[in-house]
Amino acid sequence: MSRIIAGAAGGTPLSAVPGSLTRPTTDRVKEALFSRLDAFDVIAGARVLDLYAGSGSLGVESGSRGAQAVELVESDAKASAVCQRNADLLNGVLGRKAVTVHRSKVEPFLDRAAPGDTWDLVFLDPPYPLGETALSAVLTKLAAHLAPSAVVVVERSSRSPEPEWPEALARFAEKKYGETRLWFAEPYVPDAIDRDDIPAVEEAETAGP
Repeated sequence: MSRIIAGAAGGTPLSAVPGSLTRPTTDRVKEALFSRLDAFDVIAGARVLDLYAGSGSLGVESGSRGAQAVELVESDAKASAVCQRNADLLNGVLGRKAVTVHRSKVEPFLDRAAPGDTWDLVFLDPPYPLGETALSAVLTKLAAHLAPSAVVVVERSSRSPEPEWPEALARFAEKKYGETRLWFAEPYVPDAIDRDDIPAVEEAETAGP
C-alpha cells in the first residue's frame, strides 16, 4: 500500500486505483524523487501540478511537505475518484483546501489555463501508450505556464527514449531506478544554459536519491 512518506501527513496510507490501468510510483522511487526535490528546494510554498495523476500520490506528497497549492489532473473516472479521496485526506490533515482535483484530459486542461496561471513544480507520469510526439506536444503547452525557476519531472519506463523536449525546456538531470526513469527539466534560458553542455545520461541509481 502506498503512503505519504513525510511532512504533515507522513505515514498516512493512500487509496490506490483499482485494476491495472494505472502505474503507481513506488514508495522507493517516490522517496528518492522527493529527497532530490528537497535538495533543489522547490517544494515549500510551491504551486504544484500533477498531470496524469493516477492516485495523486506525487501531488499529495508535495502538499504534505509544504506546497502552497496542488492541482491533480486525471481523466479516468475511477482514478479521479481516488485522487479526490486522497486530496480530502490531506486537506483534512492540513485544515485547508491545499489540493484540488480536476477530472480532465491533460491537453484540454492546459488549453483552458489562463495566461497568468503558472506552476513551480510539475509531475508528468503519462501512460505507456502515449507516444513521444504526443508527450512533446503536452510539454510544449506546459512550457507556457511555468514559473522562471520551475522544475518539471517526467516519469517514464526505463526502456522509453528521452522525451522530445520543446525549445522552451532544457533537461538538466536524469535518474534510473529499476524499471523507472525520471527526467528533470527546467525553463530554457539561452544566456544561462547551453544544451550542448548537458551530459547525456547520469549513472543509474540502485538505491537512494
